Amino acid sequence: MRVHAQRAGALFGGLAVPAVSLADWTMNMRPGVTSTSNEIFSLHMTILWICVAIGVVVFGVMFWSIFAHRKSQGHKPANFHENTVVEILWTIIPFVILVAMAIPATATLVKMYDTSESELDIRVTGYQWKWQYQYVDQDFGYFSTLATPRDQIANRQRKGEHYLLEVDNPLVIPVGRKVRLLLTANDVIHSWWVPEFGVKKDAIPGFINEAWVRVEEPGVYRGQCTELCGKDHGFMPVVVRAVPEPEFQTWLAEQKAAAEKERELTQKDWTLEELMARGEKTYQTTCAACHQPDGRGVPPAFPALRGSPIATGDLAAHMDIVVHGKSGTAMQAFGSQLSEVDLAAVITYERNAWGNSTGDMVTPKQILDFKNQQ
Repeated sequence: MRVHAQRAGALFGGLAVPAVSLADWTMNMRPGVTSTSNEIFSLHMTILWICVAIGVVVFGVMFWSIFAHRKSQGHKPANFHENTVVEILWTIIPFVILVAMAIPATATLVKMYDTSESELDIRVTGYQWKWQYQYVDQDFGYFSTLATPRDQIANRQRKGEHYLLEVDNPLVIPVGRKVRLLLTANDVIHSWWVPEFGVKKDAIPGFINEAWVRVEEPGVYRGQCTELCGKDHGFMPVVVRAVPEPEFQTWLAEQKAAAEKERELTQKDWTLEELMARGEKTYQTTCAACHQPDGRGVPPAFPALRGSPIATGDLAAHMDIVVHGKSGTAMQAFGSQLSEVDLAAVITYERNAWGNSTGDMVTPKQILDFKNQQ
């Protein structure tokens, strides 16, 4: 009896909780910040109300017929085989409705697929589990990786406002300009999606898909990969920062200068301490998700690097697996993802961190020569 009373109390308490403390039950789409997303929203609402009207008419007639011609009022069921007029009407009316809905839908789709006259082209490449943004004709690019701390993911730290929707390097685009996105993938199928833009496009290895966006309001807009692309699929957010044109030009100049400086670092004389410092940062950003921050890994899928034959054995073999990856495993080829400086730094770090202490130091020049020999 006491158990039933407790359950009844819990149920009553749940029903008495104020609505403000419940989850957001909003089921509708939301307007965006581009002409495409607003057209999609308007089209969605138009079709929704057409469907509501059809439902009201159909079910209204059905319920009225059931009630008004019920047996208790002395009505008897009619016996008829066919009615040509009714059959023509229930064919023509749905056809007219479908055509009326198809016309605005087709017009919206045509606009969505029209990538002509773009003012900025960006190649978007999906990797497990990050995005690469290459500014075509600007001679620079970068990776965008999840920035949510691992302590939050492991529930050792309170989750932030943008949990799993924050990155280290967001995509930056100018306000008011038509930006064409060229989407592909390096490994498996991904899907680039930002709700406020009305853009969701698959990134498929070996194919180039196109999309475009023109943002009218400055701000930060967030999305996700919406394709089940692997174990950490949920850790692959999309963050876009739309800025006014003068701010974009300043940012563009800074990125070009940074890319040029990065190329010059290949010829720099690095010390072991400098490489270790940079290697630790690269490792935490690129490798720690699989091999863990302390190098212990998650065997057997992600082997440990602490004391491993790869990190403490033959240097050339270590360079080869980092640059070219390992077929048939989750180990990616980082030769095209990281710069020569970052490759040299992370290999140096792995060979000297966590007690490995081989004393080996790999320079960017060695990585460059190693690539040229392949």
